[in-house]
Amino acid sequence: MKKVQFIYIMDQQVKLIRSEYSLNQDKMAALLGLSKKTLIEIEKGRSSLGWTGAVALASIFSNSTIVNNSLGGDVEDIIVAIAFNDVDVKYPRTMGGKIWWKVVQEKDGYIIQQNILSHHYRLLDPDRRRRIASFEYSEVEDHLNREIQKRM
Repeated sequence: MKKVQFIYIMDQQVKLIRSEYSLNQDKMAALLGLSKKTLIEIEKGRSSLGWTGAVALASIFSNSTIVNNSLGGDVEDIIVAIAFNDVDVKYPRTMGGKIWWKVVQEKDGYIIQQNILSHHYRLLDPDRRRRIASFEYSEVEDHLNREIQKRM
């Protein structure tokens, strides 16, 4: 998933999320730091949240059923995967991905998982900490091989 796709998904879900939380346009606009006029334009498909607005929407409403079903449950992980595309980040320990993740590969205690909705990948180390998140499987697999080489 690229930034453009993420923004498009969030643009399409604004009205549904607002409805899910029983918010009127004034309150939703205030939560997102937008004018009511801009929110109306986004809901009508005439304008866009942009990257910052899409991240704000997904983050503020990260417990939303609509957001989770649209992105695959782990909002922070998806945002990080998009934002830090080629940057190696030290991630906190995970719960192991029991709901939204399928195991693609296991090797020397490391696990490559793929999110079943967004289709992005992540590498978990033997302590179940994310080592990298990316939409490119080869990038995650290369990182896995470098991690294993470091341990030798």
